[in-house]
Amino acid sequence: MRIVSLLPAATDIVAELGLAGHLVGRTHECDWPAEVAGVPVVTSTGVDQDALSSREINSTVHRGSSLYGLDADLLHDLEPDVILTQDLCEVCAISYREVTGTVRVMDIGPTVLSLEPSTLDEVLGCLKTVGDVLGVDSADRVAALRQRVGDVERRTRDLVRPRVAAIEWLDPCWPAGHWVPEQITAAGGVPLLAGKGEHTGPITWQSVHDAEPDVVLLMPCGFPPERTLRELPGQPLPETWVLDGPSYFNRPGPRVVRGIEILAHVLHGIGEEPSEHEALKLAAWT
Repeated sequence: MRIVSLLPAATDIVAELGLAGHLVGRTHECDWPAEVAGVPVVTSTGVDQDALSSREINSTVHRGSSLYGLDADLLHDLEPDVILTQDLCEVCAISYREVTGTVRVMDIGPTVLSLEPSTLDEVLGCLKTVGDVLGVDSADRVAALRQRVGDVERRTRDLVRPRVAAIEWLDPCWPAGHWVPEQITAAGGVPLLAGKGEHTGPITWQSVHDAEPDVVLLMPCGFPPERTLRELPGQPLPETWVLDGPSYFNRPGPRVVRGIEILAHVLHGIGEEPSEHEALKLAAWT
């Protein structure tokens, strides 16, 4: 089975299913597990997240500029049996429409599977969807992940639940929706600004203050913590944490379960202490 993943979360899923060795192509953003580093890269981007501010990146998106390029010739040469992509967010990865259009024009004939989860249950369900297409029994892996979620829920069920505002973009301020509110709930918090499965839009930082959160989580989409620290909001906030959004919150893959475990420690001091790369408290703001 020759697999091309055009979505970092799909690469995570393939690895979780024990099939990382079958990847023959990946995106430039697929950075886990480490063994995929040697897999050919079939996408590129003209947006330099290190050089541009959040505002400039957002402006690029809304001018209609293409964020990603697909190397159609390389894709053809890789002769994939399965291409994994998405149609949930054109800002997050190559879209399903672009992939199917490329495949149709080049007549290379692979199965193209689009993953579009918007809730936690759907995220975990993607393991079964991908496993079924790739001929792998995912039941044990899904059960293990659900068990970990259940363990956190049981440990936090009777605790005082802090009010939590999760932010997935800094300028403009954009609350985290989709599966993130469920991650917060499972970890023993009360999610503000967005509900389960919700596709959110930009708000003001004043709206964040008006929601009266006890804890603010900064998890910008695509930004590792060190990048987030270079562009913090210009006003004081309540207890604030910088999280590794790409690894544990932005991508709808199996590592969202680790995200729940990280939040349980952030909100309640429960479970394994996260590394500073996973969760960093901004002490000067508290």
